[in-house]
Amino acid sequence: MNHTLNYTKIGGAALVALAAALLQPLAQAQPAPATGASTMPGMSSSSPMAGDMDMKALMKDMSDKISSMPMTGNQDVDFAKMMSLHHQGAIDMAEPELRSGKAPEMRKLAKDIIAAQKKEITLIDKFLAKQAASSKGMPSK
Repeated sequence: MNHTLNYTKIGGAALVALAAALLQPLAQAQPAPATGASTMPGMSSSSPMAGDMDMKALMKDMSDKISSMPMTGNQDVDFAKMMSLHHQGAIDMAEPELRSGKAPEMRKLAKDIIAAQKKEITLIDKFLAKQAASSKGMPSK
């Protein structure tokens, strides 16, 4: 049990590190936030993008949620919960692209990401529900 818990912690930490490493170039590619009253040339603070979290903030939010998630000691459940948060983070990053992005290929990618991640979150949710039911001695569907 103690080894399993340690492996789970190591696996969780590795997942967070992998997500951060893979998405770091994306976060670094984002322009620095504008200072002062203007947000972007030609945009007022009441523009639709002004309310969107920037990509770095979205990444930090996802990373914070994953890092603070309590571990259960069950590798499958912990993996599923972390992946669900990770997938939701991808959706959260893709939605502003759909609202404000101009490049057709990036808008298509954002749309595809949202569809794929929602499908996988549904699969994960079903798995977690089945696990919760079986851990309580209830018959699963």
